[in-house]
Amino acid sequence: MSAPVQPASFSIGSVDAQRVEDALSLMAPKWTTWSAMTLAQAGRPMRVRDVSTRLPFVSEQFVGKRLATMHSDGLVVRTDDSFRAPYQLSTLGESLSPVHHALSDWSQAHLSLGPMAEAERVEDALRRLHLRHSTAVIQVLDAGGPMRFLHIAEEVDLDQGFIGHRLLRLQADGLVTRTGPRHGDPYVLTDAGQALGSVYASVEHWSEPIAVRRTSSAKARVTAATRTNISVPLAAEGARTAAALRRSAAPSALFSHAPQPQPRVPAAVTARSAPGRGR
Repeated sequence: MSAPVQPASFSIGSVDAQRVEDALSLMAPKWTTWSAMTLAQAGRPMRVRDVSTRLPFVSEQFVGKRLATMHSDGLVVRTDDSFRAPYQLSTLGESLSPVHHALSDWSQAHLSLGPMAEAERVEDALRRLHLRHSTAVIQVLDAGGPMRFLHIAEEVDLDQGFIGHRLLRLQADGLVTRTGPRHGDPYVLTDAGQALGSVYASVEHWSEPIAVRRTSSAKARVTAATRTNISVPLAAEGARTAAALRRSAAPSALFSHAPQPQPRVPAAVTARSAPGRGR
């Protein structure tokens, strides 16, 4: 399958952070890259045990669970509906290859990890990038760094405690650093962090089919909600609804038995039962 054309702009700030992180969350679960690359290399449908045989360091049970998750996420499909049907990459799964290459190239150029398998390198990169709101923090630092902690929290509009933990993690992963040794010194992107533009662009480009599908689903839900709540229903459905509303307006509809009319009390009886006035 030919690689999709990459977008021209590799600016960190030009990508949709939420969309990038949603896409990364599909790729990041451990052994997802290994499983996808195994299926890609085989070039044919594979049963769980066949994939597991090529990944001897992962249990067959876990491989089965991971493939099931990938199936739910649309990364793989099954050849039929039977329980033991083989898996193969979907069109979306096949299009992961350029993203994997972008992640691997970025890692080799900017992280000192030593020799390792490409799948392991890609999963390590995904581990560093996929955490929620990391992309937004990196975008803020790319646009306005160096920045102090409080300023970053204000720009991202998140809890200071959360941002503190996220910055510590980004520091540990080699994506941000401080400009000096003091605790209050501003944060700035490392070379690895500054080089993420092409990676983010590749991930966002890959996620276009997902974004289109989610947008269509959201529009369908809005249409359904609007259709349900309009005051004047349409066609035959409207007639049935109107009839139901007319029936519900009758008091007897609220009870299992309609209330019976009460006998009228004669005026003479009412007069005798009234309390007399003292003289």
